[in-house]
Amino acid sequence: MAHWSPYDNNGGTSMAVAGVDFAIVAADTRLSTGYSIYTRNHSKALQISDRCVLVSSGFQADRRMLQKVLLQRHEVYQQQHNEEMSCEAMAQLLANTLYYKRFFPYYTFNALAGLDVNGVGCVYGYDAVGSHERLGYAVHGTGQQLVVPVLDSQLKAANPLVLPPQPLATKLSQEEAVDLIKDTFASAAERDIYTGDALEIIVIDKSGVRRETMDLRKD
Repeated sequence: MAHWSPYDNNGGTSMAVAGVDFAIVAADTRLSTGYSIYTRNHSKALQISDRCVLVSSGFQADRRMLQKVLLQRHEVYQQQHNEEMSCEAMAQLLANTLYYKRFFPYYTFNALAGLDVNGVGCVYGYDAVGSHERLGYAVHGTGQQLVVPVLDSQLKAANPLVLPPQPLATKLSQEEAVDLIKDTFASAAERDIYTGDALEIIVIDKSGVRRETMDLRKD
C-alpha cells in the first residue's frame, strides 16, 4: 500500500544556551532523509537581527518558509517603527506565527536566542504549534535525547517551583559554554547518524554576532 506524507524529518540537532550576558546558538550542518545525505553544508540558523538568532530542526521546506515569513514581518516592523524588534517581541511573533498554522503546522521545532532588553541572554523553546517558554537552554532534533541529559547535569536548569526564583541563564563563561557545546555535539555525532559533518556556533553578545565552525564526524 502506497504511503505519502506532506512532511519529512531532515534530521540534525540544534541547541541554544543562555548566559549572563550572552546567548549561544549551535547546530550541525547535515541535511538528510532516511539513509541519504542531501548536503553536508546546510545552516539551520537564521540571524534575524543584531540581537536575535533563530535555530530550527525538522522539515527543511517548512523551516525555509517560516524563516521567510519572519524576515518579512521583521522588515515591516522596522519600516513602521524605525528600529529592530526586541528578542521578547520576536519570541511572541514566532509563537503567533506557529499558532496561526496550527491546523496544518510548520513541521519545525524552534529555539530563539539572543539578548533581552536588559542585555541578559535569553532562550525561548517552541513546539510545532507555538507553545513556548523562556528557558536556560533548549535542544531539538534527532540528537535531543543524547544532548539534553548532558546539559541537565552541567547547566542545572532552574526549578520554577524553587523560591526565590533562580536565574535561568548559566553561570558558565562564554568560553566554557562554547567548549561544552562542542563536546556534546562531538558525542552526539558519534551516536546519531543524522547529526554530523560540521558544527556551526553563533555567539550573540553586546559586541554583536559572530560565528565559528568545527568539524564533526562525516560518516
